[in-house]
Amino acid sequence: MKIGIACPYSWDVPGGVQFHIRDLAEELIGRGHSVSVIAPAGEGTDLPDFVVPTGAAIPIPYNGSVARLAFGPRMNWHVRKWLAHGEFDVLHVHEPFVPSLAMLALMNAECPVVATFHTAMDRSKALSTASPLLVPVLEKTRARIAVSEEARRTAVEHLGGDAYVIPNGVSVKNFLVSDKDERFTGTPDSPTIGFLGRIDEPRKGLPILAEAVAPILAAYPKARFFVAGRGDNSRALDILGENASAVSFLGSVSEEDKAAMLSSVDVYVAPQTGGESFGIVLIEAMSAGSFVVSSDIPAFQAVLEHGAYGDHFRSEDPQDLARVIVSALDDPDRRAAVVREAGKAAWRYDWSTVASQILSVYSIAVKTAGYRIEGWGR
Repeated sequence: MKIGIACPYSWDVPGGVQFHIRDLAEELIGRGHSVSVIAPAGEGTDLPDFVVPTGAAIPIPYNGSVARLAFGPRMNWHVRKWLAHGEFDVLHVHEPFVPSLAMLALMNAECPVVATFHTAMDRSKALSTASPLLVPVLEKTRARIAVSEEARRTAVEHLGGDAYVIPNGVSVKNFLVSDKDERFTGTPDSPTIGFLGRIDEPRKGLPILAEAVAPILAAYPKARFFVAGRGDNSRALDILGENASAVSFLGSVSEEDKAAMLSSVDVYVAPQTGGESFGIVLIEAMSAGSFVVSSDIPAFQAVLEHGAYGDHFRSEDPQDLARVIVSALDDPDRRAAVVREAGKAAWRYDWSTVASQILSVYSIAVKTAGYRIEGWGR
């Protein structure tokens, strides 16, 4: 098959959607399909061979974060040229209601289209206002995917219709580290706690973890904390005060170091406050063998199956976070049992499974459009 994938966000600023598209493309190419991805990307960005760049994007506040988007006549020209050259059997657009390349690709497409929705939000005034304009465009899609029930709810409430729920994929094998990394490994009296995420983005929850450090240290004075992610750590340092020496700020980390940290810390903490449709880092942590403690936002409850594969604390409550972490550290046997079951559950999110489900949706889109492709279904 010839598959086109339209990425709405800039490739040179890593994020969950870009990683999803990258890994999906690599899995599909590995199965023998021809895949081309169009994405905004600034000059000098290191790109895979399958990515077609359209130039730098513009940073715009979106859903509690900053999205880098590309829109306008010049981008539309790039998209039309890419579509004409690609002659795709199916086009897969991600976040088509975001004003960027995916929306332009959908507007210009003449082949069967599948749309994937990643975003979860309670209400969006902008999206509610724009939905009467977006719905006619989205009617061009032959099938829709949502990465979680929360993302499906958001899409249905704002845009109508329905969507197949297919989760984000994870390359589970990449997180199966045989030996713990001594840099991040703790002991019974000096346990280690990890955090991963943009550290100056409030919804990622680092200030909540920072406030929980003092009560955790009261129970485990030699505990160590590792914080990985880009951004300014000044707010966290202000909150930590004299406890800052217990926290190591690692900055951006490689995929290898991320796997090393997740496989070695005693507890991985996900204190996000909202705006999460899935929680792919939870699956990565489960794959690596971390015991996960997360906020009780709906997307995270769904991934951990309401406490079956990790513990939850009351969102935005540092004292409850500290209580839950200390309770987990106090019971290593229970942690080990939960980690074993979570590791088994993580395989249902492996790309070998997720890509097959996405290909099935491609098949539905192609067939409902009246197309036939020989050799379908690999």
